[in-house]
Amino acid sequence: MTTPTTPAHERRVRMYPLRPRVLEVAEVERVTPRMIRVHLSGPDLEGMRSDNFADHVKLWFPNGDGGHVLPVVEDDRCLNFRAPGVVFRDYTVRALDAERLTVDFVSHDHGPAGRWAQAARPGDRLGVLGPRGTAWITGEFDYHVLMVDETALPAAARYVEELPADARVFAFFEVVDAAEEQEIEAPEGARITWLHRGAAEAGTTDLLLEAFRDLELPGGEGMVYAAGEATSLKPIRRLLKERGFVRNTTCEVDGYWRRGTSNLDHHEEEDDE
Repeated sequence: MTTPTTPAHERRVRMYPLRPRVLEVAEVERVTPRMIRVHLSGPDLEGMRSDNFADHVKLWFPNGDGGHVLPVVEDDRCLNFRAPGVVFRDYTVRALDAERLTVDFVSHDHGPAGRWAQAARPGDRLGVLGPRGTAWITGEFDYHVLMVDETALPAAARYVEELPADARVFAFFEVVDAAEEQEIEAPEGARITWLHRGAAEAGTTDLLLEAFRDLELPGGEGMVYAAGEATSLKPIRRLLKERGFVRNTTCEVDGYWRRGTSNLDHHEEEDDE
């Protein structure tokens, strides 16, 4: 009789009870000229969990009419996602402890989240929903490759910071210029490369693709995480397949946003064409 074995690498998911929260801004930091770090706190933080670098929350912002619709949950589901005046966006949990939830925002004027972050002051309130759950790939890897733009930089930075001290890391981070490079507490052997797109519009360059194409992969089994503008990730998905990486087993690719689309649902399935 053959004993079943557990795959070395597989994607697993753990769900959490859905609970609405209202948190207050405790502190605001300018990490770089274009990255704002907001620390949120309050009694509602009790019981919140975030066990993985890609965990995210839905943040509910004040709307343009001066109102602020907050999440309403009943029987483990949100009842008012489509209520009038609702403004929410998905954001990665940069850090979480018993005192604070930390979220990084790209500072810009063309969306409610960026505008809110630019004006955020201690005492401002936000509705928070989630994390709904966490997902991870099991097993150990010989090396890790990360390719992200600034929208996914908070997730990638947390990924790097939570790796063992002896982890082998190749990270490619696309930002506007050198002023956007930030300090990351990486393992000693990590190789972090900052890619500057300059005046090019975000989501229009091949910087991440070319960096990965030029990377000589080491021996052993690696894990790749790529995230950013959804359309620009398609050739990266194809190259990952060519190089033998398997979705949800040895690689994750996440379209955080898409040019011309507001509030993209990044759970949508993406093809490679």
